[in-house]
Amino acid sequence: MTDDRDTDEMDLEELRSEIRAIDREIVELIARRTYVADGIADVKRERGMPTTDEAQESAVMERAGLNAEQFDVDANLVKAIFRLLIELNKVEQRESR
Repeated sequence: MTDDRDTDEMDLEELRSEIRAIDREIVELIARRTYVADGIADVKRERGMPTTDEAQESAVMERAGLNAEQFDVDANLVKAIFRLLIELNKVEQRESR
């Protein structure tokens, strides 16, 4: 007869392992997003365009909220994360100019 605690601990470790894998994927996606944003910054620089594009930022935030709703995740939380991602990209764009 197996101990329920052993089963619970195994399930907990499996879940934690899944979280670690998801966390790695999130970081990978952030890195990919940053790489693409760097490409956008290069194009803006070549064309003499400003770093900030408020219409585009609004569109990104709108899309983030809609995606959050689609996956039943708190839209305000997702938008806060995207605000941080946008700010990270803007800082990097300013530093590279």
